[in-house]
Amino acid sequence: MIKRQLRIGTRASQLALWQANWVKNELEKQYPGLEVTLTKIKTQGDKILDVPLAMVGGKGLFVKEIEEAMLRGEIDIAVHSMKDVPTIFPEGLALRCITKREDPRDIVILKPGFSSVQDLPQRARIGTSSLRRKAQLLHLRPDFDMVDIRGNVETRIRKLTEDNLDAVILAAAGMKRLGFEKQISEYLPTEKCVPAIGQGALGLESRIDDVETNAMIDFFNHPETAYAVTAERAFLRRLEGGCQVPIAAYGTVDEETLHFTGLVSDVEGVQMLKKSINGHIHDAEKIGISLGDDLLIKGADKILNEVYQHETFNINKEDV
Repeated sequence: MIKRQLRIGTRASQLALWQANWVKNELEKQYPGLEVTLTKIKTQGDKILDVPLAMVGGKGLFVKEIEEAMLRGEIDIAVHSMKDVPTIFPEGLALRCITKREDPRDIVILKPGFSSVQDLPQRARIGTSSLRRKAQLLHLRPDFDMVDIRGNVETRIRKLTEDNLDAVILAAAGMKRLGFEKQISEYLPTEKCVPAIGQGALGLESRIDDVETNAMIDFFNHPETAYAVTAERAFLRRLEGGCQVPIAAYGTVDEETLHFTGLVSDVEGVQMLKKSINGHIHDAEKIGISLGDDLLIKGADKILNEVYQHETFNINKEDV
């Protein structure tokens, strides 16, 4: 007998609600008569908006309260942006499905008069909330003045004018899902700016022992994306990283071959290690771990330790 009601836990941001409503609509199409409801949950990451993410704990900030609600039996599943999901889950919970990936690239919104981030003047002010983006952009243009910005997609777009910035960097996936695609000035190739782990994909988390719910949501899993994101998350886990350090990884699947790139950098983009490998999709986990090991041998642990020990992690250089 199929459940007649299913409760989705989600953050209350515009993008999170779009994602949860998309899952809701797909479930209702798949199971006519199913009643799907959304439970909005405010996470610690939603409450702290005046401090860079790296200073307050990173990934788990956006999922902890939602997971606690699931463990209490208040919701049945959680819908997350995969790049927000920690690599370790509370006992009793697991990542059940990874959806088909939206565009994984980062994008630039430029102030009028410019068509490329490379055309911006010396000391141009670039807004981003990501150490990963900061490191890779500074690697390309060490002269950039990186300014930390937080908030939802619309808030960050507004900061282009409100904070007198020359550009802001965001994820293509969020821009497209919210209908802001026309505001994109430039797409950054994944070769130039390696995406965040899981960027563009959604994850459905559930209770391991909820057999009925798990069977109902399995149709969301997209194998190609799941193989790629599995490798990315294994790479991240091997390096024991989170939002506090510039780590990036991106996998693509061509038939049964997984093409995988991983990157580790210091915050200023000076010390940067990057490598690509190929392997069979069924070895996705091993591929991620193996590339992590390769970069550790090349000195990634030294870079990461220096970043962890950085005094403040403050990436806003407005006072410099």
